[in-house]
Amino acid sequence: MLIYKIFRGPEWDALQADGSTTGAPVDLADGFIHFSTAAQAEETALKHFADVEGLLLVAVDADALGEDLRWEPSRGGDMFPHLYRPLLDSDVVWHRPLPLVDGQHQFPDMT
Repeated sequence: MLIYKIFRGPEWDALQADGSTTGAPVDLADGFIHFSTAAQAEETALKHFADVEGLLLVAVDADALGEDLRWEPSRGGDMFPHLYRPLLDSDVVWHRPLPLVDGQHQFPDMT
């Protein structure tokens, strides 16, 4: 199963340069890296990234993260994937731009 992380451009650039990341400021504050499922990603973009340009959608294989990935309740009791270790560049299955068109992020095929 793929799970998804939305990155701002500089956050993605830092992952590429360093080979790993502990996430965005919200991730650092919470002590884990926030991910979304395919069904949750668009709502995450609306809630946390409205009108933000230059975003990237990053796909990661949930099973490959092992015990460091925990499913925990969040928005409305939905279970969200949270990673309790740095995300490695080698964890990334694919990444694609999330262009902003008429105020809405255009999500790619998420398979």
